[in-house]
Amino acid sequence: MQGKLRCRLDIFARFTECVPIEKGWSGDKKYRVTDETGTVFLLRISPAERYEQRKFMFSLQQRAAETGVPMCLPIEFGECDAGVFSLQSWVDGVELRDVLPDKTDTEQYALGLKAGEYLRKIHEVPAPDGQIDWEQRILQKTDAAIQRHHECPEKFEGDTFVLEYLENNLHLTRERSQSLQHGDFHEGNLMYTADGELYIIDFDRCDYGDPWEEFNRITFDAQASPHFATGKIRGYFNGEPPEKFFETMLFYIARGTASSVAWAYPFGETDVQFMKDLARQVLEWFDNMKNPIPTWYLSDFYIQWVDGLPYKLRESYDMSFLSKYGKVFRIFDDQDSGSICFGVASGDTKCFIKYAGAPTVRSHVSREEAVERMRRTTQIYRDLRHTNLTTMITAGAKKDGFIMMFEWVDVLYMGRQFSESREKFMQLSEAVKHQIYSDILQFHAHVIEKGYVAIDFYDGNIMYEPKREKTIICDIELYARRPYVNEMGRMWGSTMFMSPEEFQKGADIDELTNVYNMGATAFALFGDGRDRCLEKWQLSEGLFHVAKKAVSDERRERYRTIQQLITEWEAAK
Repeated sequence: MQGKLRCRLDIFARFTECVPIEKGWSGDKKYRVTDETGTVFLLRISPAERYEQRKFMFSLQQRAAETGVPMCLPIEFGECDAGVFSLQSWVDGVELRDVLPDKTDTEQYALGLKAGEYLRKIHEVPAPDGQIDWEQRILQKTDAAIQRHHECPEKFEGDTFVLEYLENNLHLTRERSQSLQHGDFHEGNLMYTADGELYIIDFDRCDYGDPWEEFNRITFDAQASPHFATGKIRGYFNGEPPEKFFETMLFYIARGTASSVAWAYPFGETDVQFMKDLARQVLEWFDNMKNPIPTWYLSDFYIQWVDGLPYKLRESYDMSFLSKYGKVFRIFDDQDSGSICFGVASGDTKCFIKYAGAPTVRSHVSREEAVERMRRTTQIYRDLRHTNLTTMITAGAKKDGFIMMFEWVDVLYMGRQFSESREKFMQLSEAVKHQIYSDILQFHAHVIEKGYVAIDFYDGNIMYEPKREKTIICDIELYARRPYVNEMGRMWGSTMFMSPEEFQKGADIDELTNVYNMGATAFALFGDGRDRCLEKWQLSEGLFHVAKKAVSDERRERYRTIQQLITEWEAAK
């Protein structure tokens, strides 16, 4: 068994550095401490009167550690002059709740699967013999929660729905087995490390009980990410949960909700309001406790794996042909064009593969249309070949779809769908962004010269390769030969980059349209994007007026050609 029981008088004397940690609700004092070897630990100090309780918690944390799940490991426990201490391994990472918003739906779901698998392993540790019957224990807990609710001067709206569900569904807790519980398992107590691993922390509420009670905190997960919460359930059950699970989960959520405002009341108005808002969300998710399957549960979300990486599809689809090209190291599955993309490596050679024909999730076109569109696209790439256009290597039919292969480049993305990369892109120097904009203008002058017009150009088409100091433009599938007429009304594209005529059925889409697109790109690079005011413009006033003229709603007031825009831009620099 890991860990030791020891007695220490001055625990702090053992460490060369001691940094207080202010987070948490337990009332314990916590520190990040470093010993003379440079090893970092988490030190918790509890009041001396909590010795037996903390000793029990330490023993449960030891049992959890024996399962092998990634977690903060118990190192040492004992008494010191400051009270009761426990020393744990330090987990170097960031809280998962801070990372989830920057992950794709697929990545969030995959992290949920992993979290659910770890929770299941903890629950494989059985409770020791002699435990009080679970129905009796949960009845006491439920009565206490209801009493706290009634005694609290603050109430949440819709509390009668919650109380009625508890009264009518206690039978769901009968004959439930008991196991080890983490006690507070949610995204706030999971750490995300630099290598993409999850570590479980904060075993402060460890206990034995019904394993399914552990899902009472999934409300926090669902607030952060429905995909993570869904993945957590499926990872735990290795698929869809049994029929009785959702009803039982809702009982435990209802019990937590009943006492949540009373729990927050001593901490002040901010925490009370947070719990009221969460109670409101719970009632919305479960239709005032009438539907045990929450609205956030993504019953039709499906992922497959290739070379250890997840990707989402509407349904199962055989992508085994990818192995012919090498090992997949990156996946882009959030496209709305009907295609799915892969970074593939074969030895030292990397390529970018784009495939149409799979049942992608966000596609706004049929699979047949996606395949035909990609087939037409190959000629567009040949016609518009340019030093700043991503290099197509080959293309052709594959399986029941179509494949295009491009040169792989390690780039920064301007597109907002790549938040971390975009942040680095937008921090590029002014001189580099000037060159990027010049390259974009020159490429689109080339597009016009070749008899085409750009359609659906936005920041997602713009990349920069730092190694070669090169601008790269991608995803020109919708570029079309002129003349071109808007036959849709609202055309494809990002509103921030679109001209008025791209919303008008029957309007000409031409070089004047692309002048507007280029002006909008200038504001995206050097301004606020949507708010095209001088106060948020980063360059000179002269350049501001050049860009402003380009994005005039009146076509006749714009520059007549992209070449004229280039000339005026250069003159104003």
